Amino acid sequence: MTCTEFLALLDDLIDDSVSTETRAELQEHLRGCDHCEVTLNTTRKTIEIYRSHEIYDLPAGLRERLHAAIMARCKKGC
Repeated sequence: MTCTEFLALLDDLIDDSVSTETRAELQEHLRGCDHCEVTLNTTRKTIEIYRSHEIYDLPAGLRERLHAAIMARCKKGC
């Protein structure tokens, strides 16, 4: 399984709507791919924070640096 295939199934994995076979393939991919493991964990944490309705104040300048880093990463690609 490639990272692109993993990312295409990420929502289904989080929603627990993948077959046992597909789940095994995803887990196997995660064992060898730190990038996808971080993506999965970050996505789960983001959903958890969103659902808890917690509001976080960002220190001055952090919002701009975070936005710039995200945009640079998106332009660079995975």
